[in-house]
Amino acid sequence: MCSGCYRRRRVNPSPCAGCETTRILVCVTHDGESGLCATCCTHGGAVGTCHASADLRPDGRCPECSLRHKVHDLLTNTAGEVPAGLAALEAVLTDVTNPYPVLEWIRRSPAARLLARLAQAADPLTHQALDALPPDANTAYVRGLLVTAGVLPQRQENLARLEIWLTGKLARLPAHHVTLIRPFAEWGIVKDARRRAARGRYSLAAFKGDCTGIRVTIRFLAWLDDQDLHVRDLSQAHLDDWTSTHATQRTCLIPFVRWAHARHIVRDLEIHHRPTQAPGTFQDETTHQAELRRCLTDTELPLHVRIIGALVRLYALPLTRIVELTTDQFHQDAEAHPVLLPPAPARLLDEQITNPGEALTPSGQRLLLPGVVPGRPRNPAGLADQMRQHGLPVRAARNTALMEAITDLPPIVVADLFGISPATAQRWSQLAGNRRRGRKRGSSQIPGRVDERTVRVCVSEALGNSGSSMIARGGSDCLIGRVL
Repeated sequence: MCSGCYRRRRVNPSPCAGCETTRILVCVTHDGESGLCATCCTHGGAVGTCHASADLRPDGRCPECSLRHKVHDLLTNTAGEVPAGLAALEAVLTDVTNPYPVLEWIRRSPAARLLARLAQAADPLTHQALDALPPDANTAYVRGLLVTAGVLPQRQENLARLEIWLTGKLARLPAHHVTLIRPFAEWGIVKDARRRAARGRYSLAAFKGDCTGIRVTIRFLAWLDDQDLHVRDLSQAHLDDWTSTHATQRTCLIPFVRWAHARHIVRDLEIHHRPTQAPGTFQDETTHQAELRRCLTDTELPLHVRIIGALVRLYALPLTRIVELTTDQFHQDAEAHPVLLPPAPARLLDEQITNPGEALTPSGQRLLLPGVVPGRPRNPAGLADQMRQHGLPVRAARNTALMEAITDLPPIVVADLFGISPATAQRWSQLAGNRRRGRKRGSSQIPGRVDERTVRVCVSEALGNSGSSMIARGGSDCLIGRVL
């Protein structure tokens, strides 16, 4: 049977000629006149135990019953019972609309085998037990699954990764380096990371940046050892010598130098910042509008690619903020300080929000663009590569969107709407040579509330003029708000 016929039969169950039960027919009898279900084809007419109108599995059960049995076997401990702590996970894995992906995951995924080993272990299942495992994709998937199901408490994963990484890094350093790196990392890096994590602002990019800062500091101390210098003997000439040969790393060393000076470990030293380079990647207006029109109208593109491309080109949102968006930030009714979305992107978002494949975060929110790991968003770096593969570059489009906005609006309004700092908005204004001649600067324009000119970035026919608009929630959760 060809794949097209099989798909049609999957959605149209009929009475089986073998067991006379309404099931999905996958083959025909020898005379070619009647259809048979999978069980009758393989097991000579055996009838499933639940008599469900569905395609029977090789074990003689319907997919739902087979899933329940396999999940129970997966989570059973050495005593033959599912631990009380994993009962919630058992309910999450079995309470699904489509059982086939979960059955395939149990059959093939290394993460499922890891979960089975953890269920059979005598030790309690905790974050610390998972931290002792190799920090690979399987461990991350199992952890996300357990947190989403409520088996493990929610934690700021990027902060936990920083603390675990730092502990392992310190264990491999010489003692005289640890006496400096440990207090600097704990009080200069991790303390700030905890503060940002408490506000929900400690991202994957921040974690990688903090790790880079600690690595650069370790390399700098190793350089001092090679020069037979103690850190207290560090002079401006020594520091300039290092920065001249490590130009790309000198900015990462600034936090350590400031921390050491505040504690009177080193004298008053200065590291000059690299000159801020103006953005050099832009798109011409025709290309920018054509790509936006493609995101809004090309149904051949994946839905998430169209949404990301539209948000980048309309509102200059970075990928790191787009992946953190949740579905409860979008509404069809007005709230305080709404940001109106044009009809075309609103329809794309509405289609994505109603997609049954959305994943719940541990806090109960639904991610707009769920990732592979349960409860975690997509990886921005992977999305950037995917956008390039579809001919929709992100950086050039975002730079162009910012440039168009800064030429039409005051910098302070752009900073509030696009979630960038006022200083950054002012630099963009200077770059654009912003001359808003004749524009009224009355107080009627409220930051966070925009009119049609703010969202009209491309031609009207690309956005569409029919249908209702969607409203992005304002305030601290605003789609184009102060901070996302």
